[in-house]
Amino acid sequence: MAEVLALVEARLRTALGEPDARAAITFLGTDRIEVLRFTAGDVVRYATLGMSERPMTDPNDMVADPLRGPRAELVLSVRAGLADTDKVLRPLAVLAASPQVEGLVVASGASLDTGEPLWPGAPFTSVLVAESGGLVEDLELDEPLEPVRFLPLLPMTRNEAAWKRVHGAAALQERWLTHGTDLRDPRRTSVPLD
Repeated sequence: MAEVLALVEARLRTALGEPDARAAITFLGTDRIEVLRFTAGDVVRYATLGMSERPMTDPNDMVADPLRGPRAELVLSVRAGLADTDKVLRPLAVLAASPQVEGLVVASGASLDTGEPLWPGAPFTSVLVAESGGLVEDLELDEPLEPVRFLPLLPMTRNEAAWKRVHGAAALQERWLTHGTDLRDPRRTSVPLD
């Protein structure tokens, strides 16, 4: 399946340019996860590479299908120079390894929690998984493989994550939109939730 990762990296390079840094992390019992950093102007983007090597499978399935199932990589965009966001590499790799470790199927609308700040001093410990197809187009693979989706991650404060659990992802995104929230600001505070 190394060819899948080569195609994924090529798609990332086409959409985001050449990475200016990369790091690799391997957790016990999982495949290697890389995180690539792309800098464009005042925005830094971090993209995982390795999560899509295997399809995500429902933990209730008796046998995991080695070919069929959703595939994804994660993309996080933040404003450069406002916080030490390069420390997000390990938390991002942990999230990308969660399908292998915890049997999660990561899809848009889901919340993922690291249990710790995404980077030093960050007001965020969790992210909302947004819809794919915007910044990086889905990557079609040969049948029977499903396309690789590049899922944007939107950092959430603890209050936003709690509010989202009650009201849903669409309601939180609408609130962000209504208040003109800059979701790339690594120091932003919670959107008004009352």
